[in-house]
Amino acid sequence: MVTNEGFHLDLLDRWTAETQYKVERDQTIAYAKATNDPVGAHLDGTYAPPVFAVVPLTVLMADATMGVVPDELMMRILHGEHDFRFHRPIVPGEVLTVRAKPIGIEGKESGVVVTSLLETRDSDGELVNEQYFIGFFRGGTFEGSAGVTSPEHTFDAALRDTEPTFTAVQTFDENQTFRYSPAAEDPMPIHLDDDFAKAMGLPGIIIHGLCTIAFTSHALISEISPQDPTRLKRLAVRMSKPALPKETITSNIWKTSEGTYVFETAGDEKPGKFVITDGLAEFA
Repeated sequence: MVTNEGFHLDLLDRWTAETQYKVERDQTIAYAKATNDPVGAHLDGTYAPPVFAVVPLTVLMADATMGVVPDELMMRILHGEHDFRFHRPIVPGEVLTVRAKPIGIEGKESGVVVTSLLETRDSDGELVNEQYFIGFFRGGTFEGSAGVTSPEHTFDAALRDTEPTFTAVQTFDENQTFRYSPAAEDPMPIHLDDDFAKAMGLPGIIIHGLCTIAFTSHALISEISPQDPTRLKRLAVRMSKPALPKETITSNIWKTSEGTYVFETAGDEKPGKFVITDGLAEFA
């Protein structure tokens, strides 16, 4: 009889305590610089970059997601998927109220997937953004599933036989993770300690999944709405393989309808490697 011993299913669909987060202008600018963001309204502190939306929630996101699994799995987490819903941009100087809750868990052949819902509101109680975060715990075992999964954002494979609407080529710096970690308040050692990363079964230090997502976000904005980054309303991705420092990534982007784009992002570490699949971006 399978009991899924050690998993805390009683935490599913239970919000963490709300916390408040003051957004500082210098911090949003530092985040833009740490992700090589070229968008003027991000670099001058008018708006926080879109993926900065995760920063106020980093601790709660980790607590909600890792709290469901046994202790021995916690440090085996990788970023599986992320789905941002932007109601409006974050403006430096404002105080945000954030909370998170795990909403689903599912066993896979190679590990365990936990889905969490993240929520950010402003001082008037209005939604600023919602996020679905999927953590993948390598090597874990869970029988069946419980709760719900995040919304789908699948990619039509037939598009690969057509010319993309545009392509973006970007390269991570050698010190990218060391710049990103303080700006994002994310000290996970798999991004900073080569020996620790290898002990976790990785090839060495890997790029933060959210840093990779940030790169694709400004690649999209730079092409589609460089003068108005607030037009980005949804950004959803599946993290396929970790990117590495100094790696070059190539995003092929197809416009499928007015304001809707799908994309895949390949790495160059080895043939056939994708760092992002099932990418979806929606612009107003």
